Amino acid sequence: MSALMPTYARLPVTFTHGEGVYLFDTEGRRYLDGLSGIAVTGLGHAHPAVTAAIQSQASRLVHTSNLYGVAPQEQLAERLTQVSGMDNCFFGNSGAEANEAAIKLARLYGHNRNIDKPAIIVLEGAFHGRTLATLSATGNRKIQAGFEPLVGGFVRAPRNDIAALQAIAEHNPDVVAFLAEPIQGEGGVLPLDEDYLRQVRELCDQQGWLMMLDEVQTGNGRTGTWFAYQGMGFTPDVVTTAKGLGNGVPIGACLARGEAARVFGAGNHGSTYGGNPLVCATALAVVDSIVGEDVMAQVERKGQLIRDTLGAATAQSGRVVEIRGKGLMLGVQLDRDCPDIVARALAEGLLINVTAGNTIRLLPPLIITDEQARELAEGVAGLILDL
Repeated sequence: MSALMPTYARLPVTFTHGEGVYLFDTEGRRYLDGLSGIAVTGLGHAHPAVTAAIQSQASRLVHTSNLYGVAPQEQLAERLTQVSGMDNCFFGNSGAEANEAAIKLARLYGHNRNIDKPAIIVLEGAFHGRTLATLSATGNRKIQAGFEPLVGGFVRAPRNDIAALQAIAEHNPDVVAFLAEPIQGEGGVLPLDEDYLRQVRELCDQQGWLMMLDEVQTGNGRTGTWFAYQGMGFTPDVVTTAKGLGNGVPIGACLARGEAARVFGAGNHGSTYGGNPLVCATALAVVDSIVGEDVMAQVERKGQLIRDTLGAATAQSGRVVEIRGKGLMLGVQLDRDCPDIVARALAEGLLINVTAGNTIRLLPPLIITDEQARELAEGVAGLILDL
C-alpha cells in the first residue's frame, strides 16, 4: 500500500528531468510534452532564466512571511499590473486560492453595499478549483458529489446567454459579481463568445456588479496576449491567474482595478506562503522572459499551425468534430469518447490530456518550435486515425 492518498489516477511513468518541450523518464525515454503540466510550464522545462532566478533567490532568502516587506513581491506586482492594466494584486499559492480571494473580495464588496447575502453568478460547465468555495462555484456535479453541503451564494447560468443574466439581474438584487473563464478548460476547451463577454461587461457596469475573469489557465501568454481579455476590447474588474505564472513554482494571483482594488484592507485576507521571495523572483523571471523574448507574438501562429496540420491529417476520417480554442490552448473534440488515447499517446512518446470525455486537450509550451508543433499534431492525428 502506498503512503500516498489515492487521489490521482496516475499514468505509469515517472520523469527525472526535462529540457525545453521534452521530458525524460526513469528509463531515459524522451516525451514531447503537449500538456505543459496542465498549462504550467509555458517556457518549457529547465528554462535558463527561470533556473537562474530560483538558484539566485534560494541562495539569499526563501521566506520571511507577509509580516514584513517582500521586495520581489512588490516588483512582481508592479510588473503584473503593467502587463494587465490592473491596479493591484494579492498573491496566493494556486489558482484555487486566487479564485478564493476573488470570491471573498466580491462578498466584501457586497457587504460594503449593505447586501447581507451577496451572490456571484457562475456558469454551467465552469471549473474554478477544488477548495469548498471554488468547488461550489464549479459547474461539474461529478466532482462536487460527496462533498456536500456546498457553499451557498452562487447563481448558475448557461454559457453565452445574456438574456439569462438579464433575467437574473431583474429577479435577484443580491447579485454582486459575475465570475467566468474566457475559455472553459476542464469543461472541454469551450471559448465564451467575445460578443457575449462584451455584453457582460456592459451589464456589470449597469448593475454595479464586479466582472471577474478566471484566467488561471488562459493567462500568462497562453492565448497570444498576456490575458485573454486583452484581445477582446474590454477590461474586467478582477482577474485571477496561476499555472503559467511560475512555470512550475506554485503561485497564484488575484488582480483588481478601480473600486475592486480598494475593497481589501489589512486583515481582510492573507496567506503564510503567498508571494514569498522565492516564488515571486521566479515569477518575475517568467514574466520578463515571456515579454522580453517576444514569446506571445508567435503563440497564435503556432496554434494555427497545429490546427491546420491536425485538421488536414484527419479530414477524411470524420472523427474530428471540431478543433477549438485560442493560441496554444486547443481542444480536439472527437465523435466518440477516447478513454484510452492518453495511455496510447504515452506509449508513443506524447503527453496529452482528455477532458469532457471526448476532447483531447493540447497545451504545449509556448516556446514550441514549428517542427515540434508539427510533430505533436501529426502524432495526435495518428492516434485519432487508429481509434
